Amino acid sequence: MSRPVVLSNSELHVGLNEYGLVHDFYYPYVGLENHAADNALRHHIGVWVDGRISWLDSGEWTFDFSYPHNALIGHTVAKNDSLQITLEFDDTVDAEYSALLRNVHIINGSDNQREIRLFMHQAFIIGDSASTTDTVQYLPNDHAMLHYRGRRAFIVSGRMDAGKTFDQYTCGLFGIEGHEGTYKDAEDGELTLCNVEHGRVDSTMRFKFSLAPHDSTRVHYWIACGTSLREALYIHKQIQKQGYVRRFEHTAAHWHSWLKTAQPTIRALPKQYQAPFTQSLLITKAHIDRRGAVIASTDSAMLQHWRDVYAYAWPRDGAYVVWPLIRLGYYDEPYRFFDFCRRGLNAGGYLSHKYRADGALGSSWHSYLQKDGSVAPPIQTDETAGVLFVFTQFYQSTEDPKLLHDFYEPLVVPMADFLAGYVDDKTKLPKASYDLWEEQYLTTTYTTAVTYAALLAAATLAEYRKDLDNVVKWRAAAETMAEKARVICYDKDRRYFIKGIETDKEGNITPNTTLDMSALYGAFMYGLFSVDSPEVRQSIETAKQTFGFDPNWPGLPRYKDDNYQRAQPDRPNVWPIVSLWLAQYSLEQNDTQLATGIIDWVTGLMRSTGVLPEQICPANHCNLSVEPLTWSQAEYLSTLLDLTVDK
Repeated sequence: MSRPVVLSNSELHVGLNEYGLVHDFYYPYVGLENHAADNALRHHIGVWVDGRISWLDSGEWTFDFSYPHNALIGHTVAKNDSLQITLEFDDTVDAEYSALLRNVHIINGSDNQREIRLFMHQAFIIGDSASTTDTVQYLPNDHAMLHYRGRRAFIVSGRMDAGKTFDQYTCGLFGIEGHEGTYKDAEDGELTLCNVEHGRVDSTMRFKFSLAPHDSTRVHYWIACGTSLREALYIHKQIQKQGYVRRFEHTAAHWHSWLKTAQPTIRALPKQYQAPFTQSLLITKAHIDRRGAVIASTDSAMLQHWRDVYAYAWPRDGAYVVWPLIRLGYYDEPYRFFDFCRRGLNAGGYLSHKYRADGALGSSWHSYLQKDGSVAPPIQTDETAGVLFVFTQFYQSTEDPKLLHDFYEPLVVPMADFLAGYVDDKTKLPKASYDLWEEQYLTTTYTTAVTYAALLAAATLAEYRKDLDNVVKWRAAAETMAEKARVICYDKDRRYFIKGIETDKEGNITPNTTLDMSALYGAFMYGLFSVDSPEVRQSIETAKQTFGFDPNWPGLPRYKDDNYQRAQPDRPNVWPIVSLWLAQYSLEQNDTQLATGIIDWVTGLMRSTGVLPEQICPANHCNLSVEPLTWSQAEYLSTLLDLTVDK
């Protein structure tokens, strides 16, 4: 389920799988309209030599992935010892144009002169829907393949070092009427030169060359994207006119410029963390759409096992993702994220469960009608509170009056009013909503803590605006909430923060005593309890004992008996995010040894490109679920910032 290389320009986002093949192709939004979200849509690459073909996903190849250029330019080395062929890819999405660029270096490792044929295959279901018909056709005047449907057009072409282009091509069908795909046509080394096809269509191109012993050549390949044929052709012609080297240099320069803001911090990090920090920062940026949506993960492999993908914008995830960017001094990405939230805000002052990258509501399994028959919005209140809290940190870090001008009335006031009013009359805690793990409907300690912090923060913004009525209202709601929470949320007998409480129609309160690490994290991180308080210290010790914490392998689950995607019947999966929470607590306690041990453990989980997963199997330590998960990357950044910047 890994995408070891992700590439993006905040409009076109491409994920390369463990075979170096295009396996996710999002356009024109990061996270929306994945035109290659299926195993059948892998863009196969094959090498024909000595009378046979070998595809990169055949099991004959070994792979090494890296980001060696301090930029979102991936480097993949694919070796086939039996064929004595090595392919070296330098891949990027152009920083200015929506185009995937792949520079393929083909090396003949044999002692013999050989004719080699490189086959590049493309398969799309344009618009992420099989309900209508795509077209693929050869464009003779442009010597390119065109895939299109409606307002989506992809121009595919390439050129070799000597200026020659592909010498054969074909169009065809796949997945219907008994057709596997045009890549099968290449297995005899020849293509049938079909000029056009419609339906569920794909295409393949051939680059043919002769290489002396231990010689090499390059193929420059691209897919130019547009919302019209004219736009895609314009980009295609710009690539031809300007040349591959210029476009790569321009893109590298763009990323080097973007990283300048973070460079002082990166240089201050211990050396062993500088590269993984930079990689995590780039991967995080790759998941942010230029219109503000922060996508949880673009790894579509989840679709093969579950009903949906993670390619949505959860407001909570977005807040945690932009927080390290704010701390590093970035402005544009946080601003656009909060503007995205402003546009998506419900008239009632709350944010919904999740959103598509275009701002529309995302799919949800949360109901308006609750188990007790009550009706309530299907939300996670902490998402509204978390966004409000992080916005206040953004303003305080910049002191930019434009932020209050643009966001105080349309975002801060309605959100804070909602949080101050969405309170249970009896407990004075937030009314029940779905928990941050999206599973249970109750009032959680975590949501209470974030709401408390958000209301206090909003009151501070109201002071800046001399909005004294709201200062009093929001601060009073927060203080009352904290007073009640300090009695309700900590179980003295169990010696830990409970997950939360459930309240029925009659007002009867039932505690949910699940040991949930989010309750502990929320309690100290958002100031509901002092980080030095006995309640926090005791909860930490109880959690360590309950989960059998091992400093040599410090993986922690989300909560006791977590069954989500469980890989082992006797224990839940562990989450890098949760372990990093413990590292952050340890840094607050000046326990640098434990904190760095956890950071080193998480660093060791990374792919060679810095990619982190959502979960880890506790038995064989393999990565599970989506990979990368943007929140994992961001929590790693935040923890290293705690280690270096704030100490």
